[in-house]
Amino acid sequence: MSGAALDRVVVVGNGIAGLTAADTLREAGFDGELTIVGDEPHPAYSRPALSKALLLDGDDMASYALAPTSHGATELLGVRATGLHLDRRLVTLDDGTALPYDRVVLATGSRARRLSGLPEELTLRGLDDALSLRSRLAGRPSVIVVGGGPLGMEIASGCLAAGSRVTLVSQGVPLIVQLGSYLAGVFVKAALERGLTIVETGSARLERREGSARVVLDDGAVLEAEILMTAVGDVPNTQWLADTGLAAKGAVPVDSRGLVRPDVAAVGDLAAFPTPYGLRRIPLWSSAIEQAKVAARALVRGDDAPPLRFQPYFWTEQFGLSLKAVGHLPLEGEPAYVEGGPGGGPALMRWSHDHGTGVVAALNYRIPIPRLRRMTRAAA
Repeated sequence: MSGAALDRVVVVGNGIAGLTAADTLREAGFDGELTIVGDEPHPAYSRPALSKALLLDGDDMASYALAPTSHGATELLGVRATGLHLDRRLVTLDDGTALPYDRVVLATGSRARRLSGLPEELTLRGLDDALSLRSRLAGRPSVIVVGGGPLGMEIASGCLAAGSRVTLVSQGVPLIVQLGSYLAGVFVKAALERGLTIVETGSARLERREGSARVVLDDGAVLEAEILMTAVGDVPNTQWLADTGLAAKGAVPVDSRGLVRPDVAAVGDLAAFPTPYGLRRIPLWSSAIEQAKVAARALVRGDDAPPLRFQPYFWTEQFGLSLKAVGHLPLEGEPAYVEGGPGGGPALMRWSHDHGTGVVAALNYRIPIPRLRRMTRAAA
């Protein structure tokens, strides 16, 4: 690579984005000093499994463990990055360590958005959160989940399957914002049939009374349960970058190769990258992987590295349904059925978007992801 020497790379973040960046750096030919910083004490794990298999499988590591890595990096776990000093090319940590770099990957992800500061408000973001919730579900407590997005619905599904009585509080129809009205209707029907209570409200707030927390709806109604979970979005972890000027509107804008500048890449949940809809964060597992691959190659090869050509891939498992979708969501209108049809059973569906792209979705339908991706071209 032309320009400054590339002997030391620091990857800040030990999630799937940081892990993929480290692996790809090696694949791209970087053989220098590689350091990964992670604020959790655990090795990298599958975050999507936390609200799916792990809630049912307990602490079985097979449900969330990732394949062994081969990047050979020095891993500093259980420490948090506190600052990025662009002029001196240093990353500072909360234990006083200062790590010099020639290139740096910002992959600190995001944290759960909270509705309050109450200790009774539980969120599901990390491995410890999931293991704690799974342990508590053994007693079959009553549960309230606030948030009708994919995570909230997955948590509700897992709690229901564990034998708890579950109420989901949603701002409007669950999943409609993320999937569109047709698929949202399919999932809501399945959830209701399995015993989920859904409460739609314009707003909800948490308050504490007599030593416990409760949910107050916009009409003044009050809901109480033994466990109170919220799943109302995420907040990018950019606070440690406050003095750099790199973060804008809560995210780090990057170019089509995931670069902020030639020596700084940002990938995963904290990065906003070019899409057909403008600069956007797409906090999906598949998005983090694809961004990290492109950005790592760009740090090594510069302009010779190909730009990101991202095709969103989303999947969820809940209430006995498994959905895989390739393309930009949400979806408008009813689908064209490639196989199957409405009324239940496995189905392969497609939608066309006005801007020339298509979406293909498989519902309880076994199909390789590469085939789903190829089918989007026919749906466009």
